[in-house]
Amino acid sequence: MTREKITLFDTTLRDGQQTPGIDFSVEDKIAIASLLDDFGIDYVEGGYPGANPTDTTFFAEKRTQKARFTAFGMTKRAGVSISNDPGVSQLIGSNSDAICFVAKSWDYHVKVALGCTNEENLASIRESVAATVAAGKEALVDCEHFFDGYKANPDYALACAKTAYDAGARWVVLCDTNGGTQPPEIREIVAAVIAAGVPGAALGIHAHNDTGQAVANSLAAVEAGVRQIQGTLNGIGERCGNANLITLIPTLLLKPAYADRFELSVDRDKLVELTRLSHAFDELLNRSPDHQAPYVGASAFATKAGIHASALLKDPKTYEHVEPDSVGNFRKVMVSDQGGKANFINELKRRGIEVDKQSPRLDTLISIVKEREAQGYAYEGADASFELLARRTLGSVPDFFGIEGFRVMVERRFDANGELRTVSEAVVKINVDGASIMSVAEGDGPVNALDLALRKDLGKYQHEIDDLELVDFKVRILNGGTEAITRVLIESADGSGARWWTVGVSENIIDASFQALMDSIVYKLMKNRSMAGKIAAE
Repeated sequence: MTREKITLFDTTLRDGQQTPGIDFSVEDKIAIASLLDDFGIDYVEGGYPGANPTDTTFFAEKRTQKARFTAFGMTKRAGVSISNDPGVSQLIGSNSDAICFVAKSWDYHVKVALGCTNEENLASIRESVAATVAAGKEALVDCEHFFDGYKANPDYALACAKTAYDAGARWVVLCDTNGGTQPPEIREIVAAVIAAGVPGAALGIHAHNDTGQAVANSLAAVEAGVRQIQGTLNGIGERCGNANLITLIPTLLLKPAYADRFELSVDRDKLVELTRLSHAFDELLNRSPDHQAPYVGASAFATKAGIHASALLKDPKTYEHVEPDSVGNFRKVMVSDQGGKANFINELKRRGIEVDKQSPRLDTLISIVKEREAQGYAYEGADASFELLARRTLGSVPDFFGIEGFRVMVERRFDANGELRTVSEAVVKINVDGASIMSVAEGDGPVNALDLALRKDLGKYQHEIDDLELVDFKVRILNGGTEAITRVLIESADGSGARWWTVGVSENIIDASFQALMDSIVYKLMKNRSMAGKIAAE
């Protein structure tokens, strides 16, 4: 059976940039475009050339090798010729392979937003597409608010889509701009568009996630006949985001309901890079990956309950809908107070620690973990701290250095300019090979000062932590009152791209932070030796 092609259109650099707190530089856009191009996305929409300096500079060169590099902008203004419309001229003159025009398809918007007649709007669509095709570029039309427009005035919404197609648009994209349309409505309206004369092979879907159904709506549109999906990396976008391509791609490739009927430019072999792509994008955004993201999250294939873990180890299909390896992720049987021996044995084995099920040391480790979790530790979210605890209980961890003491001071004082400011200073005294080393540092708060002082001078180990970076710092108060127990979780990373989490618990937030910081550094040093051993063995 011949499978039909589903075309992937990424709008991370345009619609994704509408996300609050995200503002891509030219360098960011170049890096992201390269990630998308390498992965096999068909279209990369880069932004609005001429609308702002960043996008204008970005479109000064063609930024993709395989993907069709796409510019975005408005159709021509009513009452102005194509040659006299600067926006359309910028689009046609840009270094793009294709132009995606946004066109009003809801008559209410035509009247209120554009202030022109319905016929003038249709003429703007027709002439903009025709000019693009005449210039040798591919034309796409995003029919903005199409589903709301169709429900308000189906004849006019259909006329907009049909006008774009008849004028030569390669793709007519139906946009659920407000994100409120439901999957049954998507199917019904797509069917009506196809019946009106725009074939599914020329139709796309652009879904927003305001009801949490952008992925479901995109799949419903595919089932109804559309053959292009627009979306973003990790589902970023304005308000609640856009359809998440990181979820859609593996669903289309791995689920028989779609895989048996459709094919993508991204093949199954490339899919193993999906988790890396998702996390690389989060890294570029300087944010932590979503642990519960489908397919690629750290918890996507994690099992906590003991009875689940036992079944999972007998046959992964009992609690996994796809193989973790297929998307570049891995199985994680977590250790917690809800876990049995199966959880612990599997987690230890994954870390290269072999232990007999009947070993009394295993019972000791389980007892320690459950006791500590009762105190507030959370090892299911602190993999590195768990590994250190396991190795210390079952074997040993090298004594890289010892802590002789630390002191943290917070002082509010006037600086040299006479301005009142709060200064945090930390002093850490360590011992390396019998020699004492004292380090002092100021920081943006007591924990930052402590971190800087601790990592300022580790003697002969200092060069090993030069690439160590603290990515995230979370504090949770476990009970009320000023005597509350505090749990600190720290996420760390290094130059190899590895990430790990450590935990500390204390009634003193500084002490809890110090525990987590210490575990992070010791784990890094231990990891360096493990990697060196693997390289030597190879």
